[in-house]
Amino acid sequence: MEKDSKIYIAGHKGMVGSAIMREMQKLGYHNLVYRGFGELDLTNQQAVAEFFAAEKPEYVVLAAAKVGGIVANNIYRAQFIYENLMIQNNIIHHAYLNGVKKLLFLGSSCIYPKLAPQPLKEEYLLTNDLEYTNEPYAIAKIAGIKMCESYNIQYGTNFISVMPTNLYGPNDNYDLEKSHVLPALIRKMHIGKCLMNNDWGALRADLNKLPIEGVSGETSESAILDKLAKYGITKKTETGDLNRVSVTLWGTGSPFREFLYVEDLAEACVYCLQHVEFKQLIEPVSQSQKSEEIKNTHINIGTGKDLTIKELAEKVKHIVGFEGELTWDRAKPDGTPKKLLDVSKIHQLGWKEKVGLDEGIGRVYRNYKK
Repeated sequence: MEKDSKIYIAGHKGMVGSAIMREMQKLGYHNLVYRGFGELDLTNQQAVAEFFAAEKPEYVVLAAAKVGGIVANNIYRAQFIYENLMIQNNIIHHAYLNGVKKLLFLGSSCIYPKLAPQPLKEEYLLTNDLEYTNEPYAIAKIAGIKMCESYNIQYGTNFISVMPTNLYGPNDNYDLEKSHVLPALIRKMHIGKCLMNNDWGALRADLNKLPIEGVSGETSESAILDKLAKYGITKKTETGDLNRVSVTLWGTGSPFREFLYVEDLAEACVYCLQHVEFKQLIEPVSQSQKSEEIKNTHINIGTGKDLTIKELAEKVKHIVGFEGELTWDRAKPDGTPKKLLDVSKIHQLGWKEKVGLDEGIGRVYRNYKK
């Protein structure tokens, strides 16, 4: 991949796509192509066909996707499977038709069975049932992996699939209905800290930047408190004007999760584009199966380290400086009990993460406050 190679980044405005774009620019890649949703609807086959025919990119990063946390995945099931299938089908197929040299497809660790052995090896794909709450999204991502793999086998393409663990970092989604766990924790505790400190200026600024269900910083104080209570952020004025603030979180806090700073992922993605070929990823499935079977050629990308959601919440609480109490709504689902990736393959290929979780959360919170 040359510095002037034409590289199309699908999803350049999202957390992952924007991080990959920054990493490429930092390394001197200057012929980058991208389109916003208003310019190119990736679920529209004709529009994607016309884009590829006109631009003829040499390399493609497929970071565009409909994503969200456990709530959004469970509520918008049809949208998650439809939109993700359409986006990846259109881009992968037209990358093949237009002779793209290499494509990088980004999946998710939710592709693995809910109760798979830990840590999750690439070979555990399709060995058991998926977690129900995000099954539509997971099935779409599995289809993307298999599409890349199948095009490589039949057409000789060089399409690489990478499966990141849970990500966080700049440009994350802090919508309390649709966000993933870490940005939701950061925002809830930031708001909780504002309430404890009676810092309504900072709280209203937060809501003006990202209203919650139409409630902005211009809304009345009582309406703001009512809406925050819906999302588990409650304030009670007790005797002596002491403010007691509580943040309620979903589930028991017992599931284990792994987190990767998105700039580390971006570095891994560019590394794979530069140094990894599909032929390196082909291995016989096992001695008991025919050697011509080609499976599980995707690559896990993570840290190989995890912690419980409760430990994560305490960590965020400390970094944000929230001094209220945390409570757990055990009636809400926990999701998959444990999701830790086996990252031995990416380590063997020559890449390893750099940013630790405490450092990463600190960076994210400083960025959030800005």
